[in-house]
Amino acid sequence: MQVKDFTELYQAVESGEEEIELINSIGAPNGIKLKAGQKIKGKDKNILLSFINGDGLGLSKDNEISNLSIQTSPSNRAIYLDSVEKDLGKVKLNDLIVTGMVQFLTRGNNEKLDLEVNDLDIVFADARNYPERPMKYGVNVYQGAFTVYNFNPSKESSISFKGSGIRIGRKNAPVLGSGLFISGFNDENGPVEIEYLQTEDVYSNGMIPKGQPNLITGGIFIVYGAFAKKIVSKGQVVTYGNNDMVLDVWGEVDDWLVENEVTSYGSSGIGFVNFGTVKNFRADKEIATYGLGARGFNQYDGTIGEAYFESIKTLGDGSIGMQFSKPVGKITVGDVLTKGSTGQTLVKGEIMELAADGISVLKGGQIENLEILRDLATEGDGVTSYHVNGGIVKEFKIGGSIKSKGNDSKEVTIENGGKSDMKAIDKYIK
Repeated sequence: MQVKDFTELYQAVESGEEEIELINSIGAPNGIKLKAGQKIKGKDKNILLSFINGDGLGLSKDNEISNLSIQTSPSNRAIYLDSVEKDLGKVKLNDLIVTGMVQFLTRGNNEKLDLEVNDLDIVFADARNYPERPMKYGVNVYQGAFTVYNFNPSKESSISFKGSGIRIGRKNAPVLGSGLFISGFNDENGPVEIEYLQTEDVYSNGMIPKGQPNLITGGIFIVYGAFAKKIVSKGQVVTYGNNDMVLDVWGEVDDWLVENEVTSYGSSGIGFVNFGTVKNFRADKEIATYGLGARGFNQYDGTIGEAYFESIKTLGDGSIGMQFSKPVGKITVGDVLTKGSTGQTLVKGEIMELAADGISVLKGGQIENLEILRDLATEGDGVTSYHVNGGIVKEFKIGGSIKSKGNDSKEVTIENGGKSDMKAIDKYIK
């Protein structure tokens, strides 16, 4: 059924029309809730469905939205779930341009959802005001402009998700809160199974005050209870604010390929931080951080099987290149460069003083095989390029050299019971 104004659209929805096609742009005075099985689409690429007040399209079961631009106020939800159904069936989003949050949050009555998203462009949204926030490691996490969240604590509940062509924010005009956020209820219950996720450019800014110790966001955040088979970050992923992680994992990822740059401009950010389990990770372009206390890579909990980093660069006091405090497998990195000395940074919900070491292996950290293809270098006072501080590095190779530039700086320090393969570093021990 074709509709040309809000009255016809409302009547079509209320009468249960299964397929509704908008032939004109429509300004709706309030939101619309689709009935089970209803599909809504635009006739051509120039159709805008805007909602003047409140949230936009509420979905119930087996709904499909395609070939539309949808607009609400940025802090409202342009597309969201509003259903008491146990089985929400299959929900599809195809070829959409959106202003406002896209939120798939299931609650106590919702046990099953099969979600598929293709070619979704969220121009702008503000996701900071929603109270459902995961908490672990001393911090809470803002939801994202695009959110998939199983908020049902039942072991019987689950969300299956497949997404491609997801674009969020714009360069220097990021969404507020997290960018892309996927979470289960917790580590044990209410999972989200991610079959495949492919993203284009993602730009986000949490707008968190500097020094706030217990609130974070992520450009792409795979939270606890989320299990991803394959992630491909095709576009850039950029965060701008304090405590904004760029790539963050609390859940599990089998394979993550990062094809483009990863960049953090805020303080206490991290290019890639892993608290979960990642089997394979590969970053083919540079990971760079520009804020105070903003690190390149951190392994704080969980483990990573095998990882390749083309290049890691940090520019800021307290901004460590790579830090390990848990056992990992094989780590290969092209080069590491830090430019900074000692400064404050956020660690597990606490503000701490850290030196901008190149590679830091703490007590509890163990690396089976560490290979640096080119150089490991630091430029700052009182820092160490290769610092094994209580941890263990079983095998170590470097293709270039270890460099340190700055007062009281060192190329290599092995201390506090730390152990390292010494063949590549004997010449640096003084």
